[in-house]
Amino acid sequence: MAQKTLVFRGEMFGISYEFINFDISKTLVFLHGWGSNKALMKQAFEDCFKEYRHLYIDMPGFGNSTLPSFGLTSKDYQAILTLFLEALKVEPFAIFGHSFGGKIATLLNPKNLVLLSSAGILLPKPFCVTSKIKISKILKHFPYFHNITKVFLRSKDVAGMEEVMYQTFKNVVDEDFSATFAHFKNKAWIFWGEDDRVTPLYAGEKIHSLIKDSSFFTLQGDHYFYLTQAKAIETSLMGAFS
Repeated sequence: MAQKTLVFRGEMFGISYEFINFDISKTLVFLHGWGSNKALMKQAFEDCFKEYRHLYIDMPGFGNSTLPSFGLTSKDYQAILTLFLEALKVEPFAIFGHSFGGKIATLLNPKNLVLLSSAGILLPKPFCVTSKIKISKILKHFPYFHNITKVFLRSKDVAGMEEVMYQTFKNVVDEDFSATFAHFKNKAWIFWGEDDRVTPLYAGEKIHSLIKDSSFFTLQGDHYFYLTQAKAIETSLMGAFS
C-alpha cells in the first residue's frame, strides 16, 4: 500500500492506493462505492484477472486517503483521479466502478468500462426519506432544534462521517447521470445483483439502454454481489478483453 500526494484547487490530497501484478503493463483500475474502500474491491478481485496489473484506489475521504477540506462533487473526484493517474503514469485498460464509483468511472471515460450496480439513475425516494427531508427543511428555521435533531435525520450512508463528507454526499447523492451514460461512446459491461435493493435491477437496465455499446449481465446477489461473483465477472470479461 502506498500514498500519492497531489494538489487540487490549491489543497493537498493524499490518495492511498495499492498495485497487484505491478510488472504487467495493462492496468485494471478498481473504484469502490460510497462508504467503502479499496480493501473491499481487492478482496473481491485480487485472485482474478491475473494477466493484468490491478490498481486499487481509496477515493478522497475514504479508506486511508486524506479527508478533503471542502465538499467535493463527482466532477471533482473525476479531476482528482485524472491527476492521480497521470502522476502514476497509468493509462487504464479498463476501469471497474461499484455504485458511486461507477459514476466516477464513467466520467473518466475509459476505453473499457465495467459497472457494478452503478449509481447514477434517479430513484423514487421512500416515504421515510421524503418525510425526513420535509422535517429538516422546517427545522432549518429553528436552529437550536435543527442542530440537535439533524444527526437523526441523516441517511445511514453518512452515519458517523465528518461534516465535509456529509456535504460531499449531498453534492453527489441525487445526480442524474442519464446524459453522462448516453454520451459514453466506448465499450461497457454492466453487471448487476438480481436482489439489489440499493440500486434496483431496472436502474441497470436503464443504464444498458443509454450506453449504446454495452452488455448487461445479472448475477445472483445483492448490492455487493461482486464479492461472491468475481469469478463469474472474470469469465464474462476475459473473452471480450482479449
